Amino acid sequence: MKLHAYMVDDEPLALARLRRLLLKTDRVEIVGATTVPEEAVAALTCNPPDLCFLDIHMPRLSGFDVLAKLPTQPMVIFTTAYDRYALKAFGVNSVDYLLKPIDPEQLERALAKVENLRRSPASAAGDIGALLERLAKTLAQAKPDYPERIASRLGTRLWFLDLAKVTHFYAEDKLTFASSEGQSFCVDHTIADLEKSLDPKKFLRIHRATLVNLAWVKEVAPLPGGSLNLRLKDAAHTSVTVARDRATAFRTRVGF
Repeated sequence: MKLHAYMVDDEPLALARLRRLLLKTDRVEIVGATTVPEEAVAALTCNPPDLCFLDIHMPRLSGFDVLAKLPTQPMVIFTTAYDRYALKAFGVNSVDYLLKPIDPEQLERALAKVENLRRSPASAAGDIGALLERLAKTLAQAKPDYPERIASRLGTRLWFLDLAKVTHFYAEDKLTFASSEGQSFCVDHTIADLEKSLDPKKFLRIHRATLVNLAWVKEVAPLPGGSLNLRLKDAAHTSVTVARDRATAFRTRVGF
């Protein structure tokens, strides 16, 4: 009998990739999915599944907040962008984690663990609460301090941009610019520096001179030679190119 699974992730592209991977396993029936944590609480309360794939870091409610609001907790497989070594200690029998981008072999391993636990539900139920408490403490301590704004110098003044509104960064004539709300703002960082300092869940380097905000990607299309064209959601429908040597990483990241 297939596992009934519900998926929660604030990134639609991540949900789409996970759905495709799960369908390929032929071990899971997907009973629902959402990008909204509050909807997940309602759905998981009304119709608890066998298994929940749950993103940890989401706006308004974290994965831990979602679980805390449930009257009964299903078995959980966390999906996270955190380094596997920070989470390795928590691969216990009651719950598992998958590092994004999700690897099909790791997914199979996690599903096998869940199926084994279904045969001994008493031992599984006892571990979840303690595990969540330990995992929450560790992640709270290890959480990177990613910025939410970036400064742009305009003469003698500084202009602060909300990173959520920045569609992409690009380098041109030895300068780096942030594109936001139809304007370009010069920033005192290289593309390489931005790649290291910004949240990798949100920003991905697609070219030696371009870093894109994945939340602003509207369309993806292949180009001759193996590169990709991205059309963004801004008013100008800006197009940016994924370099051929970064196309595979981009496809893996977004499940294209």
